[in-house]
Amino acid sequence: MRFSMETEGMEAEGAVRRLRDGMARGVLSFPLTSLRDDGALDLESYRAYLAGQLASAPGAAGPGAVFPACGTGEFFSLDEDEYRAVVETTVEIADGRLPVVAGVGYGWAQALRFARIAQEAGADALLVLPHYLVEAPQDGLVEQLRRIARGTTLPLIAYQRGQVAFTPRSLGRIAEIPTVVGLKDGHSDLDRLQRLTLAAPDGFLFFNGAATAEIQARAYAAVGVPAYSSAVHAFAPEIANACFRALRDGDDAAADRLLRNFYVPLVELRDRVPGYAVSLVKAAARLRGLPVGPVRAPLVDPGPADLAELARILDDGLDLVGAGRLRAA
Repeated sequence: MRFSMETEGMEAEGAVRRLRDGMARGVLSFPLTSLRDDGALDLESYRAYLAGQLASAPGAAGPGAVFPACGTGEFFSLDEDEYRAVVETTVEIADGRLPVVAGVGYGWAQALRFARIAQEAGADALLVLPHYLVEAPQDGLVEQLRRIARGTTLPLIAYQRGQVAFTPRSLGRIAEIPTVVGLKDGHSDLDRLQRLTLAAPDGFLFFNGAATAEIQARAYAAVGVPAYSSAVHAFAPEIANACFRALRDGDDAAADRLLRNFYVPLVELRDRVPGYAVSLVKAAARLRGLPVGPVRAPLVDPGPADLAELARILDDGLDLVGAGRLRAA
């Protein structure tokens, strides 16, 4: 199927407006994917969990956009039928209140299979996750996005982390693709990121996609990238929203309290075990009684000692924002 460049440009322009508005209003939400104890997709639990996540949207307390089936949502462990169900359910629950940006990835051919499913399911845009395994030259990174863009009218946000890192020249080239509307950065190389923002055309979207992005939010904002994704929102929206407000309003004292007493201890625990960037998030959600289930292999759930420490950290964060404690009667 072929689409006119005019149609592609109009759809991308509308998505950019909605995303920009959302990014100014709140954090970007990356929900977990609910699984049963045997590892099967639990769609009813996902529906209940996501409804709670988005209950306050739109508004100052709600997320600016929702990104289902991405890294936190274990995209890498979902088959195509499960992916379709997750995206369809997210579109249903979001009900047009905020943009739905679905993850796609692997090689461009597989990414297109997921892109077509997401488009049929009603997603507003796509986050293009890093390709699988191999290092690639800049020409190949650009061509990867061109190939995906040819097969879908949905706007694309490139995600650079791991083996994907764009040069300023390549950023300019992907920005010329009518449906490539933004970049999520997970490298935290602020010198490089500043060069990328200066190379981008007006209106190109950037957001902070570092693990536990709140830790680096002020540094990213200093180079013109104030918007960020929040894994914490997946299990403690009260904490994520309080931190967003403190950073937005320049309340350094409140931001420092949250960073010092909640986010830094969380990051220190996260860094102990590979994959904890997702596993701890799911474990924290379970501690709060949210119906998300375990992670799938190759990830592992935290053991008893790490789980107890996570509970203490989460209690401290909830106390800071007046949300009570996990063990409150």
